[in-house]
Formats: sequence, C-alpha cells, structure tokens
Amino acid sequence: MTAETSVRLGLPFVEAGQAQKELAHNEALAMIDLAVQAGVEAADVDVPPANPLSGQCWIVGAAPVGAWEGAAGAIAGWSANGWRFVRPREGLRAWVADRRLWGVYSDGAWRIGIVDAGTIRIGGVQVVGERLAAVPTPAGGSVIDAEARAAIDAVLARLREHGLIEA
Repeated sequence: MTAETSVRLGLPFVEAGQAQKELAHNEALAMIDLAVQAGVEAADVDVPPANPLSGQCWIVGAAPVGAWEGAAGAIAGWSANGWRFVRPREGLRAWVADRRLWGVYSDGAWRIGIVDAGTIRIGGVQVVGERLAAVPTPAGGSVIDAEARAAIDAVLARLREHGLIEA
C-alpha cells in the first residue's frame, strides 16, 4: 500500500489534479463491492473458473495458478474488467456459499465454520459460556441406582465430548 491507497483495503484515492479521476473512484467502488458484506462461491480454490459471472467471488487457495497466481488467500472477484483481488485483513468475514458457513480471516489464514466467542446467547439467555471445572463422575456408595449412574455417566460423557465441561 502506498500514500495513494487506503490503509485497510488498498483502495485507490483520488488525487488533487488527477486526470481521469473517475477511474480511481470506480476502482475503489469495485473493491468495496467485493469486500463489504463479502460473499464467495467457494473457498480454497486454486484455479479460476472458466466462465465466471460478473460479481462472483472466490477465496483463493494456497497454490493459485493462471490469473490468480500470486493472490493466495485473497478474495478474487470477477468484473466486466477482469479479476480484482481484495487482500484480507484480520477479522474480515465472508459467507462461503458452497459450505453454507462463515469464514473469518484470522492469524494469517481463512478459518471456515469456526466460531470464536466468549459467550453464546439465544433469546438473551446464555446457553454456552466459559468452560468450567470438571464435574466428578459418581463413584462408590451402596445405594446408588445402577441405571441412574449410567444415565449420569452418559450425560457427563456427552458434555465432555462437546467440550462444554473439562474431561
């Protein structure tokens, strides 16, 4: 990025006295169109599609070829003027249509379908929060019903499997 482009998305600025300012302005709009409320057809794609439609986008894979060479990890969007690329920044989100999942660019890579959260609330009610200490498995005692113990063990096992309680 240079002084002629924006810091976050590398959008071209219109310079004072610049000839054909509409070109820089239109290029910036095309890049914004790719990045804002981003949605892509698929992720981890290395080969550009043969017949893309204007406005279709993909997340470029790790080993791109052809017109996408050198654009690993970028959002590639087809326009009337050819391919445009948006380099992702930390926190950029895109809907990945073929997987029906959100992708988030984090720590230098796209993470598809992974949700990081401190708390999950549904209807204002916390349903998942920070993992708490392990619940001990019932043991010993002469009056514990065997079926109740098996049911409790099964519940604890499922909670541990899902990572909701410590193993």
